[in-house]
Amino acid sequence: MTSPSSDIDTWFNSFDRLTSVAIGAVVFYILIVAMTRVTGKRTTSQMNNFDWMVTVAVGSLAASGILLKDVSIADAALGIAIMFALQWATSWLVLRSDVFSKLIKAEPRMLLHKGELQKDAMRAERISEAEIYNALRQKGHLSLDDANWVILENDGKFSIIPRDDTSLDNAQLMKDVGPGGS
Repeated sequence: MTSPSSDIDTWFNSFDRLTSVAIGAVVFYILIVAMTRVTGKRTTSQMNNFDWMVTVAVGSLAASGILLKDVSIADAALGIAIMFALQWATSWLVLRSDVFSKLIKAEPRMLLHKGELQKDAMRAERISEAEIYNALRQKGHLSLDDANWVILENDGKFSIIPRDDTSLDNAQLMKDVGPGGS
């Protein structure tokens, strides 16, 4: 059986604790806005896996600094600053090194080629036929044959290239797309 005082602690610790949470929230809001401005639009654009991971880590660090008594605002702020710096450095290296880029960034993957589902690629990416059908319907296609290619992009979105006579060899923007593997 719980004591009445422990029930009160669940709802309210103290005005000092509320003040600490409020100050932490303001500090982290300002810090995250400032760091996002410094590191550029990439931080909030269509996210790849690495960007998503950094966003989750920053959110976790901010929440820890705001709510946890044993994590100081300075500790969490340093962690956030380091995550933003590492994200900036990683994107800088990706732009300058093909080897580093291949290590960090996933390549787009072809899931449909000339109306034929690429089953091996779908299994590797854990994408179902229903997800491809959904993507095609959203773009107004009623048949697999309506698309030359369906590509799973780095950010997890589908690109659908409508059917025409273009071959993969003549499609310049398809050079970085991984094989379907069917």
